[in-house]
Amino acid sequence: MEAQAKAGQLFAAVEQRQIVRPGMSESAASAAVTELAAELLGVTEHWHKRIIRSGPNTLRPYRDDPPDRVITDDDIAFADFGPVFDAWEADFGRTWVIGDDPVKQRLCADLPQVFDAGKRYFHEHPDITSAELYAEVVRLSVERGWTFGNWHCGHLVGEFPHESFDGELAASMVTAENPLPMRRLDRFGRVGHWILEVHLVDTERQIGGFYEELLTL
Repeated sequence: MEAQAKAGQLFAAVEQRQIVRPGMSESAASAAVTELAAELLGVTEHWHKRIIRSGPNTLRPYRDDPPDRVITDDDIAFADFGPVFDAWEADFGRTWVIGDDPVKQRLCADLPQVFDAGKRYFHEHPDITSAELYAEVVRLSVERGWTFGNWHCGHLVGEFPHESFDGELAASMVTAENPLPMRRLDRFGRVGHWILEVHLVDTERQIGGFYEELLTL
């Protein structure tokens, strides 16, 4: 929880300093955020690649590596960073709209709403499986008029390096193919804690948005 709070401080500073702005390339913005993390919070380690995506690149999931792009006026952009604080992972994602395009503004506003509804669903269903949560997040996304943009909507998080149940990636992701209950113990008897990710896209307009943080704490 402390790691997430610090990640929130970092993203607030990114917004305050307008690091993600027109005329800056995605790679330059990512490097600027990395420098800011070191300056403000002493972060020297990140557990996954640091990405900033804008425009049509916002349709691409984390695993993709689209060509670098310059952020433009009237754009949409998101950041996904995984800073490590005192050996604990944070995983945090937010979206910003540059300009006043109403569709982009609506997409950005829907991200935390889908997240909150997914989180409520998780807490209302004690025996929920990863597949059931994924299906609900997809349903919530479609209900608001968007397509869900990824094959998963979350994963385990914890002590660095990245936590997994018994070293199995598939069992440690929130996917349609994972039938296991989310509330279960790892091989050491510890409770697993999860990140929830929301990736909404509009393929016709070639825009997307991203939002993620802790689900279980």
